Formats: sequence, C-alpha cells, structure tokens
Amino acid sequence: MATSGTYVTEVPLKGSAEKHYKRWKSENHRFPDAIGHHIQGVTVLEGDWDSHGSIKIWNYTCGNNTQNMFKERREIDDENNAVTVRGLEGHVMETLKLYDTTIQFIQKSPDDIVCKITMVWEKRTDDSPEPINYMKLVTSMVADMDNHVLKA
Repeated sequence: MATSGTYVTEVPLKGSAEKHYKRWKSENHRFPDAIGHHIQGVTVLEGDWDSHGSIKIWNYTCGNNTQNMFKERREIDDENNAVTVRGLEGHVMETLKLYDTTIQFIQKSPDDIVCKITMVWEKRTDDSPEPINYMKLVTSMVADMDNHVLKA
C-alpha cells in the first residue's frame, strides 16, 4: 500500500463566508481574471458551474511555472459552505491515485472568517512525491482570491 495522508490548514479572510463560498461554488469562470497567475482557464465538461457532480477542467500553474491540466468532479455542501474537489485526471493524478480537497468557509464572528482547507491524498507508489505543492497552490489561491471577493 502506498503512502497516504491528510493536510489541513486555515486561511484567514475578510468579508463574509457566503460571498467566498459563492465564488468557489459557482463563479469559477472568474478565476482566470482574478488570479490568472494561478488559473489560466476553467471549462465545464458536464453539469454547470454550480451543480453537484459537475465535471470541470482547470488549466493552472503550479511549482515550476509549467502549465498543467486538472480534471475534477465537484461535490457541493451548501449547509456547511463547502466545496470538495475530487481529482479524476491530469498532472496531479499522474503521481496520486486519490486527491480530494475540501474548501470550507467558516464565519467565526461578524469580522472573522476562515477558509479551512483539507486535502486527502494517496500516492500511486512510495516513490511518488507528496502533494505539498498542490496544498501550497490551493492555499495561495484562497488567499489571493480574498480581495477579489471583497470587490464583487
């Protein structure tokens, strides 16, 4: 059995959990304009922008500034302001057989919200690298999107 693990972090944000959740749930088409240094394009293959089970392809830059592709299936949890991304194909799935990332927006008080990011992964082989660069990418995307959500 190959190595597996879970990464968890929290990113402090401004504004409201609902606005941040809406951006991540149904406004992914805005990502290339808002954080184009991370995301160059997002395309819906099945479903629509905010439907549970939709399948999307992301064109992104991670680590060595090489553009990569990631195909995901989206799970929506409106009750908990959470979006789970399940990896299906693409660069990250070449070394991982499991890649699930949950992005949850939590309103702790009127002036205090956080985004809790939980990444669950399993490597294809023990020689495969851990996906720490992908955790850094998602964490950076959440932080960089903060000011764009406030302007909306």
